[in-house]
Amino acid sequence: MTALFSKFAVAVSSFAILSGSAGAAFSQNGTVPLPQRQYVLDVGVGGMVQPRYEAADSYLFVPFPLISVGRFYVPGLGQVADGKKRQGVFFYPSFNFLGERKASDDSDLRGTDTVDWALELGAGAGYRFQNFRVFAELRQGINGHTSQTGQIGADGIFYPVPKVELSIGPRATFAAGDYMDTYFGVTAAEAAASGGTLSEYDPGGGFKSVGLAGRVSYDWTDSVRLHLQGRYDRLVGEAADSPIAKVGDENQFSIGVGVTYRFAFDVFN
Repeated sequence: MTALFSKFAVAVSSFAILSGSAGAAFSQNGTVPLPQRQYVLDVGVGGMVQPRYEAADSYLFVPFPLISVGRFYVPGLGQVADGKKRQGVFFYPSFNFLGERKASDDSDLRGTDTVDWALELGAGAGYRFQNFRVFAELRQGINGHTSQTGQIGADGIFYPVPKVELSIGPRATFAAGDYMDTYFGVTAAEAAASGGTLSEYDPGGGFKSVGLAGRVSYDWTDSVRLHLQGRYDRLVGEAADSPIAKVGDENQFSIGVGVTYRFAFDVFN
């Protein structure tokens, strides 16, 4: 990891879900039909302006990978994800990376201990109607925190002009106690080391934000798609009550752009 990557969370699952955003199987394929293959993957890169860390009032630009799944085959189950279908149940992998957070990252973190990087792995599921979908996902943290996180959401899906797909809808994120304590809690020692900026705080688990996410995708060619995504999250509950959020910002914004290329292949006979 570079120094840049050590300071931010790569919300791969979120960006991927909006394509077919944190999981890769909400396939939204615009006006381009999917190839008749067992696996159809859109893989690419993007860049996003987002908070330096959760609850930060400063922002930075970061690169990140883009992955979405149009079709996904599991032996014995068949096509568990099939973007050709405009209605039905879908499943997808969900993952996220949270970079290391240090007191030197921001003056608002003065006195806090370093939080190591964390990898979150899990899955999501949902149901798609013709122009609407609902979904939920759950992930398990490794290393920096060992707790559970996830989100629930819904999207309206529109095709205003040929080759353009628009999706927009509400989001709500949640986390168990260890996550909340790691990223929003303040120990007595940290409060003393902050020089009075932060007070001792021991949050519990629950919902941590509500917001709105939207994405516009353009089918440049049959294989190449361009994406523009934006999201707003408002910290709520015990996350919003955290001294770290009080000296930072309860309102979190992000905007990003990206490009993906479609790969289609078979593995099983």
